[in-house]
Amino acid sequence: MALMNRILFTVYRVLVPKPVRTIIRRKNIRKKILRYYSSLPESDTNDEQREILKFLESNPLVTFPYPFSSDYSTESIEVHFNESNGLHFVIHEGKKLYFKRRWSKKRIKRGYSNLQREQDSRSPHRYLEGDFDVSSYDVIADVGAAEGNFSLSVIDHARKIYIFEYNHDWIEALKATFEPWMDKIEIIEKKVSDINDKYHITLDSFFREHNDITFLKIDVDGAEEKVLHSSKNLLDSRRPLKVALCTYHRNDDEATFTRILNNKGFRVSPSRGYMVYYFDKKMKAPYLRRGLLRAVRE
Repeated sequence: MALMNRILFTVYRVLVPKPVRTIIRRKNIRKKILRYYSSLPESDTNDEQREILKFLESNPLVTFPYPFSSDYSTESIEVHFNESNGLHFVIHEGKKLYFKRRWSKKRIKRGYSNLQREQDSRSPHRYLEGDFDVSSYDVIADVGAAEGNFSLSVIDHARKIYIFEYNHDWIEALKATFEPWMDKIEIIEKKVSDINDKYHITLDSFFREHNDITFLKIDVDGAEEKVLHSSKNLLDSRRPLKVALCTYHRNDDEATFTRILNNKGFRVSPSRGYMVYYFDKKMKAPYLRRGLLRAVRE
């Protein structure tokens, strides 16, 4: 039976295009979510969960299951071209945000609309909120920068930013984006992990030479726990520190990271609302995940 299932799965992946498989997966997960929560007593769900369930009753599944998701159309996004460096960019909060050289205008529009959606003031993925903000004394470690939209948004407020990004396709774009602020930016072309070698670096080894970090933003596609393990000395230092830490990539990250940070003396709070990260093949009930934790140690 196991062999037959593997064969059928392989045939399915070969014959059914990935976009179609994604649509099928989203439909199946939506059904599972509604079925799971309908089986629970109403007292076992909170207002934030009920808000999402109401949305899913009449809408298809999306990563951010809220009405604001439809506010960001690709049609309204203008993509510009810089002839001097051969790169495309959009205007992000009055500044040029560059993208990978090989990305088409259509791909850029789709990517930027997703960035706008995830940093909407109503989004569970928004890094900053209220008093949890960047101040003029803050030195930021932007771990997993990708496009660099977060750092670009706060570049005028922060004292300095260390950008960690190991994807070489992004490095050229990041250098173009931050060219006007190179006195405040340092780009580290390595992956933050729990080892040090040619391609990886731990935050503790970096912190030994740069002990001025006051703000950590960590969004690394499910490798967040490795980054925390690589930051043991920094987290143990008892120095004032703010941490914006993504928790939506894996089932138990919110509980695990809350426990770790509480034990290090941080005051921890989750972002409002939930995400449905249907890209995770190991997704299981209760399906809805907090987007990130905001942690502060005075």
